[in-house]
Amino acid sequence: MFLVTGATGNVGAELVRALAESGERVRAVSRSGRSEGLPAGVEAVAGDLNRPETVRAALDGVRGLFLMPGYGGQRQILADARAAGVRRVVLLSGLSAGTGDRDNAVAGYLLDAEDAVRDSGLAWTFVRPTSFMTNALRLADQIREGDTVRVPFPDARTTDIDPYDIAQVALRALLSDEFAGRVLEVTGPEALLPADRVRILGAALGRDLRAVGLEHEETRAEMEAGMPKPYVDAFFSFFVDGTLDESVVLPTVEQVTGRAPRTFAHWARDHTDAFR
Repeated sequence: MFLVTGATGNVGAELVRALAESGERVRAVSRSGRSEGLPAGVEAVAGDLNRPETVRAALDGVRGLFLMPGYGGQRQILADARAAGVRRVVLLSGLSAGTGDRDNAVAGYLLDAEDAVRDSGLAWTFVRPTSFMTNALRLADQIREGDTVRVPFPDARTTDIDPYDIAQVALRALLSDEFAGRVLEVTGPEALLPADRVRILGAALGRDLRAVGLEHEETRAEMEAGMPKPYVDAFFSFFVDGTLDESVVLPTVEQVTGRAPRTFAHWARDHTDAFR
């Protein structure tokens, strides 16, 4: 049995599907515990990672745990996992953890999560991806309304990764001892500017979309309307001050899975309905 937390999220949903297709028994934990959309045979469980007592029973009989970062109950969940006989944990972290900057709100919570896993006594693997291709869904409303798309951080070239590929790496780490004690930094296959992704989305939709870069003041105002300031500061540190370089293509996905990661064009073709 494998327990997947964040089972309805971008990576979790892909991992649940991958495990089920591999013939493994899967327990899918989400706040709602809903079973709609899950593969046949997957057990849906309601659990809140900030409340370890809601997850404890779901650990019974589990061999491997896929864990989301940034929740207050993490250390207790890991202790309960070890007591329940869980053998290994795969943590979804992020490339910014590699900066070691604990004063950065994003890198800091990822590093805290990694510390907790290292301290747990379980065999562990950290999967540190770059930005997700699914971040492009934030542009959907603009694309539905017209052909001009305003984008933040227009000069930031990033190797965005399809959550499908993150899940495929996590799958191998859950099923094998080969990756125990390893940090797997994973990227997509190409470094693109926001304008490149808008152009590729336009091609998938059969439209001539044009990207217009936001000024930093505009970006900050829009971001602070939707997230706490320390996290906005963290992204400005990454993409304006240059403390995080997501432009380097790494071979990890192909080394782990045996095939190249999916391109943004592939992702865009698969998700055209979300932009119509």
